[in-house]
Amino acid sequence: MEIAIKHVTKYIRKSLILNDITISLHSGNIYGLQGPNGSGKTMLMRLISGLIYPSLGEVWVDGKQLGKEIDFPPSMGLLIENPGFLPNHTGLKNLELLAKIKNQISNADIRQIICDVGLNPNDSRKYRKYSLGMKQRLGIAAAIMERPELLLLDEPTNALDDEGIKKICSLICRERDRGALVIMTCHDSNILGQMCDEIFSVYEGRVEKRVSL
Repeated sequence: MEIAIKHVTKYIRKSLILNDITISLHSGNIYGLQGPNGSGKTMLMRLISGLIYPSLGEVWVDGKQLGKEIDFPPSMGLLIENPGFLPNHTGLKNLELLAKIKNQISNADIRQIICDVGLNPNDSRKYRKYSLGMKQRLGIAAAIMERPELLLLDEPTNALDDEGIKKICSLICRERDRGALVIMTCHDSNILGQMCDEIFSVYEGRVEKRVSL
């Protein structure tokens, strides 16, 4: 997969959110977005996912323009801001319901990814009883479970303990190694430095610099 962002600017209620961004992203890499709160990192991920469209400029996914030729990247998993699931179902049931939309994976696959993120597929607790860390793990499982070509993860280590961070970072690297294009934000610069093939510094809606690792 190749994503080309060409001179993209985004206004929301006359406020400048993204300012003339031009970057190119390719499969088999983890790209980190680094910057303070409100710098535009999450909005950039929303733009790439097709949740918002640019006011000016273009976003291309494998040669097709987002918002004109396609509405969303065709193979995408995402966790942007807080995960949301049906509160009265178990984690397993929530993922089973999501998987029925495309019917691409088996129940065995779902149970395996739940184990991979450090949860128990046989846990009878409803989602509303989950801790913040458990909710985060389930959100990552939902993003990864169908092995998408594009993976967008906004603060994937949020609310996780040290063991959970290590497990989730390993999973994200596994996705990169199988050929996914991964974009992630993280406030911990050490995690970004260890995981990412390239880091973009985002400040006041602009990509200020690019650091090759």
